[in-house]
Amino acid sequence: MPIRKTTKHFVLHCSATRAIQDIGAKEIRGWHVNGNGWADIGYHFVIRRDGRLEKGRAIDAVGAHVANHNSNTLGICLVGGLNDKTYQPENNFTAAQWATLKKLIADLLKRYPGATILGHRDFPKVAKACPCFDAKVWAKKNGFPAAP
Repeated sequence: MPIRKTTKHFVLHCSATRAIQDIGAKEIRGWHVNGNGWADIGYHFVIRRDGRLEKGRAIDAVGAHVANHNSNTLGICLVGGLNDKTYQPENNFTAAQWATLKKLIADLLKRYPGATILGHRDFPKVAKACPCFDAKVWAKKNGFPAAP
């Protein structure tokens, strides 16, 4: 896989699964490889419902998570994002997931200083609610750099 030469943004995603579904990188990798025909999982990290951090695609590899923006972004997926009954977008992430995300972002900023945070929905021509919360507001609230 090609290596990412720059890392401009950390892009937050959701798996678009219900809160009662406890999946991880293995299942998402299956969807991406078997369902989409990709070489690997599109995300670099997956944060499970219990807060466990799982590795996805190699950290320095170009991801497959934001069309036309993979060459300079790193993808982080939080499991969840859909209401259990209505299947509508919902910010239903657990306290454990938020804690893991905060630690992961702090660690990644040491390796990639100057990177900013965006949600998948913040990119042009993305007609999704993903990650089902405002990533830029979350970043600012937690003292992280958000993209303008």
